[in-house]
Amino acid sequence: MTELERIAAALERLSPAPAAAPDFMADAYVWHADPDRLAPVAHVNRVDVELLVGIDRSRDTLLKNTVQFASGLPANNALLWGARGMGKSSLVKAIHGKVNADIPTLKIVEIQREDLPSVGRCLNLLRGRPEQFIMFCDDLSFGHDDAHYKSLKAVLDGGIEGRPANVVLYATSNRRHLMPRDMIENEQSTAISAGEAVEEKVSLSDRFGLWLGFHPCDQDEYLAMIRGYCDAHGVTIDDATLRAEAIEWQMTRGSRSGRVAWQYFTDLAGRQGVTIT
Repeated sequence: MTELERIAAALERLSPAPAAAPDFMADAYVWHADPDRLAPVAHVNRVDVELLVGIDRSRDTLLKNTVQFASGLPANNALLWGARGMGKSSLVKAIHGKVNADIPTLKIVEIQREDLPSVGRCLNLLRGRPEQFIMFCDDLSFGHDDAHYKSLKAVLDGGIEGRPANVVLYATSNRRHLMPRDMIENEQSTAISAGEAVEEKVSLSDRFGLWLGFHPCDQDEYLAMIRGYCDAHGVTIDDATLRAEAIEWQMTRGSRSGRVAWQYFTDLAGRQGVTIT
């Protein structure tokens, strides 16, 4: 092997060629960078949309938007924000599952926040495909000295090429404006034009056409969630026992949410020897 061949081989090991695009036969994918690839997901971790209680307005709005998109009609990017554990990411996955059952060309691609700088390369694989893709970013937020938010604009605006017509972004966040208030205030205090600095940060959320808020559930909704899980999975328990145990469970957790309801149900199913599929 000549020296030039050895150098070429070393460079190829340092920067391998990106993997070929998948055949898009799966319904869901996870985007990985370095090297770039779309990894198919054989089984999506989700619940039926009918089991998501207390978020009717957000459910109906997101479902309508998703059906429009899957049908080739204009649709908005969506930001699902609000209380922890109230079903934001569950709703995105459930809506995809429901619409995909009728329109199989609707796919979902999950991208991690730390991989946002590579999002343009992901979009290039999806652009021009006959399928429609929900690009899903869960728990999206940005901290101090975090410039990843600039990469997000490639999905929301698409730069000079524009966002691919067959891609829409659904993101979840505990924050409505994606960045901590003290970060925005710091930008305001140190910038030459304070108003413009704040506008740069806040306008990121404004690029989502849909803002869907999620708020803490009340006790009746919390108990209804658990009863729905029990009925769906064949777990039998009388109302009085369920109420007493579920309330005690929420008190030990210090909160009440859809996530806490599922955690109690998981414990209950395990005690009864019921497998959750």
